[in-house]
Parts: sequence; C-alpha cells; structure tokens
Amino acid sequence: MPSRPHEQIQSRDELVVFLREFHQQFQQRGHEWENHTLDRFLEALAAWVNDAPGAYRNANEELPTSGDWTFFARALHAATIYE
Repeated sequence: MPSRPHEQIQSRDELVVFLREFHQQFQQRGHEWENHTLDRFLEALAAWVNDAPGAYRNANEELPTSGDWTFFARALHAATIYE
C-alpha cells in the first residue's frame, strides 16, 4: 500500500499522487485485498467513513470536523481491508 494515508495530504496534487500510487498497487496486488471488487470496496468505504470517529479515536487522532484530503485518502486506503 502507498504510505501516504498516514501522512498529511495537503493539496489536490498530493491526493492525485496518492491515488495514482493506489491504482498501481491495485493493478499489482489488488487480488490480495480483502475488498478487491468495486462492490465490496464501496461497501467497505461507506462502512469505514461511518465508523471513522472510532478509527481516529483508536489512533489517538482527532477526526477532522469538515473532512480534508488526508481523510479522503485514509478512507480509500481503509476500504481495501475494512469489513
């Protein structure tokens, strides 16, 4: 997985870099992901975004109140494994 989800993504350009790396990882190893179909990925993405307050609390971080680029990247990353 790209390492960026655990770093601050400050701009649209940085998010684009993350998404391109994310896509490359899917092409190379997407079959290994827990949620490797679009259907499962989107279901997991919605579940992770719903449960994000707990995920952030468990990481001793504060959930962004209005969302941000980092939140979006983390949500996409988490959807590859989130059940």
